[in-house]
Amino acid sequence: MPGESIVREGLANLQRGIETVGGKLYLTTKRLIFEPHAFNIQRSVLVIPLEEVRELRPCWTRFLNLLPVTPNSLAVMTTDGGEYRFVVWRRYEWKEAIERQVAMR
Repeated sequence: MPGESIVREGLANLQRGIETVGGKLYLTTKRLIFEPHAFNIQRSVLVIPLEEVRELRPCWTRFLNLLPVTPNSLAVMTTDGGEYRFVVWRRYEWKEAIERQVAMR
């Protein structure tokens, strides 16, 4: 988008139902964008405008979206009631970076 720049990017997984979708997560000055790798079953891009981010919290990665496995995910809750769980490296750094961008909006 015009006037938008990438603040942070990295490999990530997104829990979509029972599938954990691999891809890349981008934090820009306006949006959080998840782009899946081409070999996933679910390949749609997820875009969350920063003004729609309501809450961020560390959470557990779930096997088949049911059984907690590892505490290495970051949940992003949106104003429309959505919850998106990203498995990211250094989730607290991601959380702080997103919070900074949201505060600047």
